[in-house]
Amino acid sequence: MHPTRRDFLVVGSAVAAAGLVSPVFAAPEPVPDAFPSHPPDLAREMVGVSHANLARVKELVAARPSLAKAAWDWGFGDTETALGAASHVGNREIAEFLIANGARPDLFTAAMLGWLDVVKALVAANPALTRLKGPHSIPLLAHAEAGGERAKPVLEYLRTLDGSGEWPDDRPLSAAEIEALVGSYRFGPGSRDVLVVDRQKGGRMRGQLTVQRGEGTSRNLFHLGERVFQPAGAEAVRLRFSAESPAGTLTVLEPAPGVRATRASASASPRAG
Repeated sequence: MHPTRRDFLVVGSAVAAAGLVSPVFAAPEPVPDAFPSHPPDLAREMVGVSHANLARVKELVAARPSLAKAAWDWGFGDTETALGAASHVGNREIAEFLIANGARPDLFTAAMLGWLDVVKALVAANPALTRLKGPHSIPLLAHAEAGGERAKPVLEYLRTLDGSGEWPDDRPLSAAEIEALVGSYRFGPGSRDVLVVDRQKGGRMRGQLTVQRGEGTSRNLFHLGERVFQPAGAEAVRLRFSAESPAGTLTVLEPAPGVRATRASASASPRAG
């Protein structure tokens, strides 16, 4: 007597129920659109937690070791690595953990960790590096300051070098000038096609203007004069507001003309428009 199709189905179901093989009709987990790159949300989280959350950093690296080298563009090309995040806030423990797991230290990491010989060697090879800006336009000297006592020799050395502590130019604006710029500027029909200009709510940059796309990450703006701004961490990018009050347009130059947005409202709400 030959086995029937029903016999095969019964046996197959029993084997699957016993956990010996996956059920015949079990759907595989969907492959992320970003594959084989890291999912963007995961890369962003990795960089974010690398500022201060060692426990979460260890969890993420244990699950995906290559996340130790993760990087994220916060906007306008302001790219930050996980190690860069730990470096500019002076989190030595996270920085050393990331390096031990394959992260690549750079000049800014060396300054924060107090690697004086490394910093001196790089500056000797190219003196212009002292003016180089790290993530968010944070200068080299500020990384050494964040490193605390163990980075003090680097800090003292950098203080002898022109430009090592320079932030981008940020010319003052009157309250009336700020009010003329704050608002929502639309560049397309979609719900996210809006740039929101607002004021920084707290911290060292309190009162500084920021720009944000929809529900994205707000970026600090440095005023270079004549209603022209540089976003943090994007030294070549310019945001130019038109001259009338309130400003009618906002143009992003990278450096070629890019997005041109038209004022949608005077409200600094991400949902405006």
